[in-house]
Amino acid sequence: MKPVLILLLVIAGAALGAWYWERPGETPGYITTAVAHGDLTQAVTATGQLNPVLNVQVGSQISGNISKLYADWNSPVKAGQVVAQIDPAEFEASVLQAEGDLESAKAALELAKIVAARTKDLRDKDGTPQSTLDNALASLHQAEAQIKIKQGALDKAKVDLAHCTIYSPIDGIVISRSVDVGQTVAAGFSAPIIFLIANDLTNMQIDSSVAEADVGSVREGQGVDFTVDAYPYQTFHGKVTQVRNSPATVQNVVTYDVVISVKNGDLKLKPGMTANLSIVIAQRSGVLTLGNSALRYHPFEAGQKRAKEKRSEKTVYLLPEGKAAAPRPVQINTGISDGISTEVLSGLKEGDNIVIARKEAAGGGAAAQSSNPFGPQRRF
Repeated sequence: MKPVLILLLVIAGAALGAWYWERPGETPGYITTAVAHGDLTQAVTATGQLNPVLNVQVGSQISGNISKLYADWNSPVKAGQVVAQIDPAEFEASVLQAEGDLESAKAALELAKIVAARTKDLRDKDGTPQSTLDNALASLHQAEAQIKIKQGALDKAKVDLAHCTIYSPIDGIVISRSVDVGQTVAAGFSAPIIFLIANDLTNMQIDSSVAEADVGSVREGQGVDFTVDAYPYQTFHGKVTQVRNSPATVQNVVTYDVVISVKNGDLKLKPGMTANLSIVIAQRSGVLTLGNSALRYHPFEAGQKRAKEKRSEKTVYLLPEGKAAAPRPVQINTGISDGISTEVLSGLKEGDNIVIARKEAAGGGAAAQSSNPFGPQRRF
């Protein structure tokens, strides 16, 4: 009796399993997305920093103490306006000394002329040797040279005195001030910066870093949308004005500087702000679009490899109408993509249902199966 009982249990289990797996409505199904008309914008993303179009560093060519400042942060200035004064006392003294040296050299020249003329008269009367005349003429020439040397020293002293007064070279606004009254600036090796002046904050530019993989798509004249952290819910606009050929390499990543012009009439944008950019590469209106998830789906078993496709050609799986219909592969040509949807150039029509995933019964409910081409198809 025991073998018979075991056989009956096996038959009952097989029947129960067949009933479970073949219940009506529990056959595998598919999750689809429909082809639809829409608008697409393809863009290159990057980051950059807002800067004035022209920044001028106003420094000092001489060393000394700052005695007066006539501008401060955010001060509007005009070209030729005095913005700072270095204590001129030492340089005024240098001018006086140089003037005295020049007068002394002029007196020495007068004496040298008299001596040379007197010596020449004596030589004409054989009252002195030729060597004495030669020495007198050489002293005269040296006195003439000293006049030029002292005149040059005086001119330099006057120039240094003039440099005590610092002027703005352009019309603009002071972005930063680096010194205070009483501070000593030293111009021994480089000109110390006193002010940073921007010429016009209503017209600014963004210096952005675009990756080498994307820079080939960027052209002058393309539109740019960007945001800044100060106004996260407002989108600003600009235009590409220059794609510079000089590369920059940071941590083995090569980028190129793309300059973007920006109108800033309301002065909301400030120098130094970080801009999150979308450089518009292409735009399409009213075209057929398909979700990118449909381009990633393919019903291969584990271990099978997907055939290589051209960049503009893709294979998708169209689900015809009807409960018993199986997906069939369709070759399509694609255009631009915004990262979420892709333009369909040919191969599909509006309303077509394209498979994005497979679903199967799982304990009375449906569960979407991963579209990973290398993952095993599991049945729950």
